[in-house]
Amino acid sequence: MKQLITSLLFSSALLGVTSGQAQQVMTVDVSNPVAAIQPTMYGVFFEDINFGADGGLYAELVKNRSFEFPQPFVGWVPFGNVTMKDENPCFERNPHYVRIVNDGRRLRAGIDNEGYRGIGLKAGESYRFSAYVRTSAAKPMKLSVELVDSDGKNPLRKELEVSGSEWTKLTAVLKSPFTDAHSRLRVVLLTEGEVDMDHISLFPVNTWEQRENGLRADLVQALYDLNPGVFRFPGGCIIEGNTLATRYQWKNSVGPVENRPLNENRWNYTFTHKAFPDYFQSLGLGFFEYFQLCEDIGAEPLPVVSCGLSCQYESNEVVPLDELQPYVQDVLDLIEFANGPATSTWGKVRADMGHPEPFNLKMIGVGNEQWDKVYVERLEVFVKAIREKYPDIKIIGSSGPNADGDKFDYLWPEMKRIGVDLVDEHYYMAPEWFQKNAARYDTYDRKGPKVFAGEYAAHDYSTGKDNNWLAALSEAAFMTGLERNADVVHLATYAPLFAHVDAWQWNPDMIWFDNLRMMRTPTYYVQQLYGMNAGTDVLNLRMDGKPVAGQDSLYATAATDSRTGEVILKLVNTGSKAADVQINFQGLKKKQLAQGICIYMQSDDLKQKNTLEAENLRPQVTQVQPADGQSLRILLPARYFGVYRLPLTAKGK
Repeated sequence: MKQLITSLLFSSALLGVTSGQAQQVMTVDVSNPVAAIQPTMYGVFFEDINFGADGGLYAELVKNRSFEFPQPFVGWVPFGNVTMKDENPCFERNPHYVRIVNDGRRLRAGIDNEGYRGIGLKAGESYRFSAYVRTSAAKPMKLSVELVDSDGKNPLRKELEVSGSEWTKLTAVLKSPFTDAHSRLRVVLLTEGEVDMDHISLFPVNTWEQRENGLRADLVQALYDLNPGVFRFPGGCIIEGNTLATRYQWKNSVGPVENRPLNENRWNYTFTHKAFPDYFQSLGLGFFEYFQLCEDIGAEPLPVVSCGLSCQYESNEVVPLDELQPYVQDVLDLIEFANGPATSTWGKVRADMGHPEPFNLKMIGVGNEQWDKVYVERLEVFVKAIREKYPDIKIIGSSGPNADGDKFDYLWPEMKRIGVDLVDEHYYMAPEWFQKNAARYDTYDRKGPKVFAGEYAAHDYSTGKDNNWLAALSEAAFMTGLERNADVVHLATYAPLFAHVDAWQWNPDMIWFDNLRMMRTPTYYVQQLYGMNAGTDVLNLRMDGKPVAGQDSLYATAATDSRTGEVILKLVNTGSKAADVQINFQGLKKKQLAQGICIYMQSDDLKQKNTLEAENLRPQVTQVQPADGQSLRILLPARYFGVYRLPLTAKGK
């Protein structure tokens, strides 16, 4: 386990119960595990929605750093004599740059960048400025690089020198004298003459792993702390694009970051009531960085690729079957990029980026949540090609955008016929649906493809879909059914992952942030408790001879952890009253339960939620003592989720 236990508040009280209320009796058979839990079981799904990449996980602070937005000055305020140029550019696929001319007037000339709803700076922290520059002047030119606070003051000004007519990278480290979530970056040409500038960048020095083209450290730490088994990327609908031209093309996201072409973000104007026309993808966070992130946080990478269909909600663009080969080749090349030797064509691209060893890709998703025959026909082409060249790669198909209905009913038999390894199911439903469907997978075909619960979240429509305790508790209840059916469900990822508080299109989301802070929702902590306490093998847990899936508002699952020798219980009470529960353990033989811990979340207020200012609803820890080494009697409070870890020890010790 990672830092969870040591980071939480411990209580010295032993968790016990004496109660006169009616008792519920559960039994757990420790002697005969019924299913293995995949190491990939609980993971995360990343999509660049809600400014999740640029302006979020990707630590670049400058918006439109290469001036390639359709309106190239978006994000910038030019002042004085500033013009846009593209002759003799520094970067072939990002040809625009600015020419700043100081004509000797007092106004001088320069540019001012607003960042992503501001630039977040912290006092005493260092930031790495860089830009590609040149000048036609014979003499050196002076630039003033300035950090400007939200009051318009610029207490930090650093002079840099530009010389020579060839493009040169200029760098400097700036230490911020102030803390401000809505700062700006300003560049002023001080010397009379002209300077060309391109790819103007500002990164925190303190990125994750201190990488120069790095990720925001606090957000990656939150991912690491989930202990994710799988990381799905780079998205759902952005894979498809609103058009085929704007689909996500992974080859554009690798190689030198300065020469990765801009792409329109699928979510910039999808919702008319929350349009963000300045939302694009710099692709600075690309497939190499995604694979590297997976390696950092210990998650299996799961890339998803276009199947030759644009978003079926937005467009009818379809690649004819006889023109699909380039799309198929892109997938085969991706697998080579991830797994091929450094001497192969795409393996060399990976090696040249600093990772000669393979990333050991094991699975890939083809299409996001497409549907109907038009998807099935194309998926078959991809499956055949991947199986022929890379038979060990697991392929994930789709059951469409809904948890049931005509599309779902058509696709599942087709996925079985085609022979995909997993089927991606999506459900964004009310909390009550999650509570009622905890037994969803109890009756699934054990011989067919496995299930990937690829996108799910409880939406409390009564509160505008807040990330509240009702949603998180309902998800905790539903997830007992995922774990109980681990022989069928091999992957599960909540969605979406990130949301910028000042620039979001979709809610609820697991982690919210602004330019300086981030907040873990109650859902985050539910996911963390599952991810850190998955166990290795499911145990048979019953109440009145049945799985515990909502009877008297109770939900439960049990597992062993062969790595630690513990039994792990997950117990949920969604009801408004406490429950007196007796749990009897069978098949212990020469072992007994020892004192363990309970990590729990509880709130009587189902509408409670966390904020950037305070995470009031988070796990707590207490000790738990089995009464006789064979059973456990506990009072499950109302609106409660608890994880119990109980060591098994030899009798007499």
